[in-house]
Amino acid sequence: MSEYIPENMEEVAVQVAKRQVHGEKVTPEEVIEQAVPDILQVLLDDALEGRYDEVKRDGDQLIVTDAMGAQVGTIAPKGKSFVDDFKEDSDALIDYLESQVAKLVGGR
Repeated sequence: MSEYIPENMEEVAVQVAKRQVHGEKVTPEEVIEQAVPDILQVLLDDALEGRYDEVKRDGDQLIVTDAMGAQVGTIAPKGKSFVDDFKEDSDALIDYLESQVAKLVGGR
């Protein structure tokens, strides 16, 4: 994916530490909240071979819109929240996001 997007708790801890060294107060939960939509965006970009859709967080859901701004999908966490899903098993969460991307992209 990207070296700047953490994909597991170890990478989250590294990113938190790096950002705190630079004086930024950030929690692991905040890093995860940004990482999940970023991961989904990368997966969408790969599936569509370019950036045609955009991912935004709305509460604890991810909203996917197309280039015209029309909503093409909503993704909810499997558990209580994406943060909890990531903490519990980040690989399973990424697999889940990949399956959701396949559903969104497959119909186009």
